[in-house]
Amino acid sequence: MTVAVLGVGVDTVDLGAFAASLAEPGTRFAGAFSATERRQCRERAEARGAGPGTSRSDGDRSGGSRADGDRSGADRSRGATSSSSDQSTPMARHLAARWAVKEAVVKAWSAALYGTPPPISPDLLVWSEIETVCDAWGRPAVRLSGEVAGQVAATVGEGARWNVSLSHDGDSAVAFVVLEGTPTG
Repeated sequence: MTVAVLGVGVDTVDLGAFAASLAEPGTRFAGAFSATERRQCRERAEARGAGPGTSRSDGDRSGGSRADGDRSGADRSRGATSSSSDQSTPMARHLAARWAVKEAVVKAWSAALYGTPPPISPDLLVWSEIETVCDAWGRPAVRLSGEVAGQVAATVGEGARWNVSLSHDGDSAVAFVVLEGTPTG
């Protein structure tokens, strides 16, 4: 069985704008994240020294692993600063990276379906059905559920694999997603 790259997606998120939108009552982001995503982001923020409700935004000061791309010690030693992300909480920084993954997944899936209409109308897409989950070592993976999982299986096959990399640095979060599967036709 031949496995090939079916689509690639990338997305960036402005941390300051995202944090401001996240804080708005009735925001579209209110239901965009699963309970698992919110819990893992909260745990990640707290593990990096941000207690509940704090607004530290410079990533990991503990010297531990930065699997999802917190600023490196080299960036901090050069005095790297960030203007809009200074307004974001560590929780918002982690959620922003996961929002970028959701967008990048849709772009990779869309690239795989080039020339055909989207199987789910963008207005009807349930964003929480596209999750970023991390293993015990902080490595991210994409997990699909509901209508999104069903439509992905129907359009690109049951064995579709999502490779994901995410990071946040300075004012931005970024995600890169590669969709692999068995080519049809």
